[in-house]
Amino acid sequence: MQNKILIVDDIHEVFFEKLKQQNIAFDYRPEYTEQDVLNCIEPYVGLVIRSKFNIQADFFERATELKFIARAGAGVDNINEQAAQDAGVVLINAPEGNRDAVGEHMIGMLFNVLNNLNRGDREIRSGIWQREENRGYELMGKTVGLIGYGNNGSAMAKKLSGFGVKVLAYDKYKKKYSDTYAEASTMEELFREVDVLSIHVPLTAETSGLINEGFIKKFHKPFFLLMGARGGIMDMAAICRALDDKKILGAAFDVLPIERFPGLAEASWFQNLKERENVIFSPHVAGWTFESYVKIAEVLTEKIISFFQKCK
Repeated sequence: MQNKILIVDDIHEVFFEKLKQQNIAFDYRPEYTEQDVLNCIEPYVGLVIRSKFNIQADFFERATELKFIARAGAGVDNINEQAAQDAGVVLINAPEGNRDAVGEHMIGMLFNVLNNLNRGDREIRSGIWQREENRGYELMGKTVGLIGYGNNGSAMAKKLSGFGVKVLAYDKYKKKYSDTYAEASTMEELFREVDVLSIHVPLTAETSGLINEGFIKKFHKPFFLLMGARGGIMDMAAICRALDDKKILGAAFDVLPIERFPGLAEASWFQNLKERENVIFSPHVAGWTFESYVKIAEVLTEKIISFFQKCK
């Protein structure tokens, strides 16, 4: 089983085609449970997942031959990165594959919130015609702040370029990243200027609970919040209070700290948010389009092929 990889999540067939072209052996077992993987992982050098499992330290004790874990998506927050590093396992992901999908989706959610599109549609379907109550805001002339300027943040900035907005981007881990689409900024500038805030950072120990009461209070103006990163970045109770105080004018969530029912229905903050007409949700699909399904597979395969070539 030398150099064989195990694939345990659904992925586009182009992935398999490219592996075959390079004579890379694999087993495709999307039906496997976490226990199934633990039982058989020992001889494999690679593992390909999406969001099916949370890979923790004990996993690496079984995966003695493992050289890499490839995630078909942007983040790797469902993998214990420190444990992987300690075990000498390389983490591979494909944020390039869904960055355009995320940028488009979040801009779509923004226009929805700015213009009360969900509410207007729902009212008309119910026989209600209200114009003044559904008057919206124009995006043109506003300042959009991006926290995180990697693949998703920069893709969103590029897509905002035709709307007549000023785009400020803050990224703690980059230098000299101003470009045609965004101006590198400090957090203080974001606090002072933004009308729309969009989050594009991974969930880490540093970013967990970042959007909390103290953070929100630092903004000089009321703002619209877009969240397409990870739910654990937010303190949801603080966001509810900020919506009450109109410090947050409206919010769009593609991700939440709890995803899927019935758990989500039991969260008090969700009961609070779902009654608000200036809040919209989508089920963690910003990066999940028909096109990104293909792109992610293509990007991930190329990175895996490159990994094997470097190991020769």
